[in-house]
Amino acid sequence: MNGATIDILYFARVAELTGTRSESWSLADGNPITGTQLLSQLQQRYPGLAPTDRLKLAVNQYHVRHDQAIKAGDEVALFDPVTGG
Repeated sequence: MNGATIDILYFARVAELTGTRSESWSLADGNPITGTQLLSQLQQRYPGLAPTDRLKLAVNQYHVRHDQAIKAGDEVALFDPVTGG
């Protein structure tokens, strides 16, 4: 591990599908990635998350779009969109 990691937090159904509430994720070569890239990698690791384009992201406790850059040291939260009725 190169020390360039992000912390990923999973909530509600996403936590159920991954089987964990959190994990550290190593960034290849320490380079930032986009939310889209992260979601693609997570879908490969956890196929039950598909389709990941429905998931919401928060980086450092701020809701962000999927094209947001994620860099070493960031905290990323993943969750399903909230529905109401």
